[in-house]
Amino acid sequence: MKCVILAAGYATRLYPLTENFPKPLLPVQGKPILDWLVEDIGDAVDQYIVISNHKFVQHFQKWAEGRDNMVVLDDGTESNETRLGAVRDVQFAVDALALEDDLLVIAGDNLLDFSLRTFIDYFQKKRTTCIMRYWEESKAKLQKAGVAVVDESDRILEMEEKPAEPKSHWCTPPFYVYKKEDVPLVKVGIESGCGVDAPGSFIAWLSSQTTVHALEMPGQRYDIGDLASYQEVEKVFQAPNQN
Repeated sequence: MKCVILAAGYATRLYPLTENFPKPLLPVQGKPILDWLVEDIGDAVDQYIVISNHKFVQHFQKWAEGRDNMVVLDDGTESNETRLGAVRDVQFAVDALALEDDLLVIAGDNLLDFSLRTFIDYFQKKRTTCIMRYWEESKAKLQKAGVAVVDESDRILEMEEKPAEPKSHWCTPPFYVYKKEDVPLVKVGIESGCGVDAPGSFIAWLSSQTTVHALEMPGQRYDIGDLASYQEVEKVFQAPNQN
């Protein structure tokens, strides 16, 4: 299994902190966000692939120095207006490295208070493409996220990104495992017209084509989207037993 880290965004809501510095490398309790993720996953994957934009690629290359299992890719974009979008970035990595493995695909700007190894174990049991889900009461928050309808076996029956009228309270964070047999379908999904900006758009399309399961998260997820959420994560992760 390889881990693809989506880190090509421009984080305009965190300006000025991220005007000239990538959000995934912002420190949380003195440690870059990416280090929290990579140290947790550890050797559960055999290679990490960080997808950056051209503006910030040198920051990621410096961060990755001396890490033999780390590859940094430059998707060539230089502004929020010209970004490829998360789904096209995944396809960019697949093409650039001829990837034919199971892929753990994660956002580089989210943190969890439980181990992603739990998610990897879930995938190994299901052997289907998998996502995670958590219960969200707020309709306003559901309208800004991916929302899944699942059956009693965790199988996704329907999924929609940013629905005007959410059909469930199951919110889906940007953490996925693509079964290797489904990796070629990323290109098919793009060609079929699935959304490309939000990573869940591909899963919404894929779940209508094949079986996808959704793990109910055993803990909390922290999305670092603006200054307030960044400050909140700093507080949460100051406890030594976190992550």
